[in-house]
Amino acid sequence: MISSREIALSCAHGWHRGGLSMRPLRIAMLSIHSSPLGELGTSDTGGMSVYVRELCWELGRAGHTVDIYTCADSRVPGSEMYLSDRVRLIHLRIGHGGHIAKGALFRHLPDVFRSIEAHMTDRQACYDLIHSHYWLSGWVGRYAQDSWFVPHVVMFHTTGMAKRIACGREREPYLRMIAEKRLASASDRVLATTEKERDLLMKYYGVPGEKIGVAPCGVNLERFMPIARGMARKELGLQNSRSVILYVGRFAPVKGLERLIAAAAHLRHCRGLSLVIVGGDNRHAPAELIRLVKRSGVGDMIRFEGRVEHEVLPLYYNAADVLVVPSYYESFGLAALESLACGTPVVATSVGAMETLIRDGESGLLVESPDPRSLAIAIERCLVTSSRGGMSRDEIRASVLRYGWSGIASAVVREYAAVLRSM
Repeated sequence: MISSREIALSCAHGWHRGGLSMRPLRIAMLSIHSSPLGELGTSDTGGMSVYVRELCWELGRAGHTVDIYTCADSRVPGSEMYLSDRVRLIHLRIGHGGHIAKGALFRHLPDVFRSIEAHMTDRQACYDLIHSHYWLSGWVGRYAQDSWFVPHVVMFHTTGMAKRIACGREREPYLRMIAEKRLASASDRVLATTEKERDLLMKYYGVPGEKIGVAPCGVNLERFMPIARGMARKELGLQNSRSVILYVGRFAPVKGLERLIAAAAHLRHCRGLSLVIVGGDNRHAPAELIRLVKRSGVGDMIRFEGRVEHEVLPLYYNAADVLVVPSYYESFGLAALESLACGTPVVATSVGAMETLIRDGESGLLVESPDPRSLAIAIERCLVTSSRGGMSRDEIRASVLRYGWSGIASAVVREYAAVLRSM
């Protein structure tokens, strides 16, 4: 039987001989610890999973062939399934029951790579390029890069060093930061979603600026669009709320949710105000958040919704008067983009893409000093401005139309082309 290495060498030779415009790309997309079909809002599944799913869908529509490899979703029937005509999701059955916890995954990464190679050999598959997401996937991509002699594009989505510096309560292992620095050096291209993230990669990991490409996150403009606020609130049982503040995200320290709960205490004078919190593994918030809610005296204002399917999120964005992003650090901040696409303004700390996405005073407000009182003042100001017609929902949506996924996929393909030309 022909080995995966022989197949890969044959494919690489055919590519370089034929030139870049010879045919569409065949891409190995590595999302090892998190599946694009995972449950959004849970501890290991967030914006990265949305990014991988939507990007691969658009790449397939453009004629490219994509195989997504993951160890994260044991619900996938069999070993693989098609997400579209040219996009396959391949579940690698590593460990007990086909699933390994994220914290234990690193020592199994050689087995993960061997499983990918076995799948390639069985299917006689080969790839022109590897695109890995997060440092765990990147380590597998490094094995593939060395074995297949094809370029490796790595995208960290978040970096351990930036999280640790921004929020000391994030206990990122040193192994992660060492691995990220080595991967940034060994890969052929590093992709960032913002110029700010590019600067952090240069500062903390010494990545040369010319090695970093910038391609932002995107939004599904057909899913995330304005609908009548009253209808959305009735559907969610929020019709009795005068004003609705929304949080969407994981319950991780770096997300700054405690800032928002503390800010709610400064808004108790606002009659009929509801703070709706979407995220987490279920409707039961972590004990430390419940204690904070009780200490702050805002239990009657807060509604924990638990995890919500991505397809249902537009109802929440449309029901809200404002989305709040109180994070200490974001590599991009996808929830803000989705909210703006629905015409709902955003109040946010100056993290990720917020300074680019938010037109201060027109589509939301940026909080320079992110203490709870300052956050509360910005939220109330946004509510008042919006109630007086100062923020047009149509204009808010129009401000992010350039972030449709087809355009984002084209930008990523241009990065792929640049890497392939340099090989």
